[in-house]
Amino acid sequence: MRKNISSASPFEPIIGFSRAVRIGNRVLIGGTAPIGEDGKAFAVGDAAAQTRRSIEIARIALEEAG
Repeated sequence: MRKNISSASPFEPIIGFSRAVRIGNRVLIGGTAPIGEDGKAFAVGDAAAQTRRSIEIARIALEEAG
């Protein structure tokens, strides 16, 4: 069974991508950019904060995938 986890990007249906895809017991996460909840670039110039934000986005996708 396949489950797509949405990124909520307006480009997702146009380009055809998902934040993550679960197939069976595997979850695959695509490229994740440090985008803030407001849809804008997060912590410009702060690589450490951007890394933490990207990991947070991936963590949320993993929770959604179960």
